[in-house]
Amino acid sequence: MEKTKNIKNKWLHLRLDEAEHRQLVKQFSRTTETHLSKYARKILLGKPMIARTRDESLKDIIVVLTRLQKDLNGVGNNYNQMLHKLHIMDEYEEIKAWVISYELEKRSLFESIEIMKGFIAKTSERWLR
Repeated sequence: MEKTKNIKNKWLHLRLDEAEHRQLVKQFSRTTETHLSKYARKILLGKPMIARTRDESLKDIIVVLTRLQKDLNGVGNNYNQMLHKLHIMDEYEEIKAWVISYELEKRSLFESIEIMKGFIAKTSERWLR
């Protein structure tokens, strides 16, 4: 069974002054609506609205965690490149032993990066609701 689309083909033109528009946008930003037209439609038709509260301190955490994630990815990439170069150098037995001993550290680093990515994703998702 096909779902019929609810096509919005009727227009309602509304004029606002600057103060009214600022007030509308301010109230719109406090809801979970993503489009101003949907918000205005709900207001006009008296439909329920879900208010959103955003923890602004969480916004700062997201910025810091995003930078940290980029830094961790850079460290991981550099580490991989270094190990690749060391694997190519099979002349030195000492280097081979070093590479083997640091493989465990590589795994630990990548596990930490994955844990941090998961934490950042969960925190971002919670903040963006």
